[in-house]
Amino acid sequence: MPVRRDQVIVIDVEATCWEGSQIPPGQYSEIIEIGVCLMAVKTCELSAKRSIIVRPKFSRVSPFCTSLTGLTQEQVSAGITFADACLILAEEYDSPHRMWASWGTFERRMFRDQCRRERLHLPFSERHINIKKLFADLNGERVVGMSTALQMAGLPPEGTHHRGRDDAWNGGRVLAALVEQHGREVLIDAFLRSGGEQP
Repeated sequence: MPVRRDQVIVIDVEATCWEGSQIPPGQYSEIIEIGVCLMAVKTCELSAKRSIIVRPKFSRVSPFCTSLTGLTQEQVSAGITFADACLILAEEYDSPHRMWASWGTFERRMFRDQCRRERLHLPFSERHINIKKLFADLNGERVVGMSTALQMAGLPPEGTHHRGRDDAWNGGRVLAALVEQHGREVLIDAFLRSGGEQP
């Protein structure tokens, strides 16, 4: 089935993490929040800002992770399974048949690794837009962080950094600004290049 070009699904994930990246034995870095929003290709309008809290299967939320994301073990324990979260993306957003985007490639890697670990199909198409790289390419700049990109685009940050729903929304705002400045052709170019991008 051809990939739909009406909307881009913008994704940001938060994952279990540990101070100094010292992963405890038997645990893995797992997705605990999926932030989602949609960007209409024709109008660049953003909508459907959402947070999907995911219950980790092999790991626990460390104090460091809580300090970074604000998410606690109690909150994520009340979340849904990763498999159910993937089902929501597929059924409610038609994610296997739409372009999707994220700030960098972390989201691609996390979904790839966790789907392999849990023997699930990836809930996205291969048409992924790396907003961070696109921003650098179009502005002739080195790769910068999202906060710097928002500042360069004249956009005040909204929400809380390191919360999936807000980072997805801010990433979508940067993508929308790029399309408004450079035209929808940048999405088409990114779409045509994206099939071969490595995570």
